Amino acid sequence: MTGDLDNLRVVLVAARNPLNIGAAARAMSNFGVQHLRVVNPYEVAFREAQSAVGASGLLAKAKQYESVAEAVEDCTLVVGTTVAGARRDLQHRLHRLDEGARAIKRQLKTARVALLFGSERYGLSNRELSHCHWVMRIPTREEHGSMNLGQAVAVCLYELVRGRKTAPAKTPPGRTGPVKKETASATSGDVERLTQLLFSVLGASGYVHPRTAAGTEEKLRRLVRRMELNANDAVMWLGMLRQMAWKLGANKENDV
Repeated sequence: MTGDLDNLRVVLVAARNPLNIGAAARAMSNFGVQHLRVVNPYEVAFREAQSAVGASGLLAKAKQYESVAEAVEDCTLVVGTTVAGARRDLQHRLHRLDEGARAIKRQLKTARVALLFGSERYGLSNRELSHCHWVMRIPTREEHGSMNLGQAVAVCLYELVRGRKTAPAKTPPGRTGPVKKETASATSGDVERLTQLLFSVLGASGYVHPRTAAGTEEKLRRLVRRMELNANDAVMWLGMLRQMAWKLGANKENDV
């Protein structure tokens, strides 16, 4: 699975502690995962973390982004993480760590996957989670649900590589060979463009109320991701929505 891991992107969102960032990078190095992306990190913490023992090279190559949408744009599967004790009312499919890891490993054979970890204090917000297809739960005990960021990364990556030397790669159910271009999953970037176009069209139609616009946008993003569009479907939807937007004069700000 070593080659498959090259398709994995670990994304840290709003990380603040240099020790945690360094520990996450070391865990990635331990398990052979090389692609780290950070979204709006606390700048001082990120600079200090780059001296992490054994992972300075990995940190030096880390890419910074201003938003989750930009960080996951080229990925076809985006998975959020949470712990068992999290109290946020999740509005996503929730998979156990072992189930989620199996699904991620299947996707890694053919496409890029982003694995998101939230800030140390708050985890992933509902808005950040709206970019995810589903959420993977780390089974901590309820009495002590919180987990250090570096530990969370290590546990998830261990589950992804566990048994890779002894278990032969299996073809995903329903597939008999390489994924054909027409059935490849749409990238997160195309899905986000579709979401924004749909939001613009609905706004021009009067469906979106200004006071609830932010919540509506998140619901739309989750709705579109649940459709699990393939690349061709996304292109067709984008074409239809562009035509609608043009007729409604709704795509001046979102010329996508």
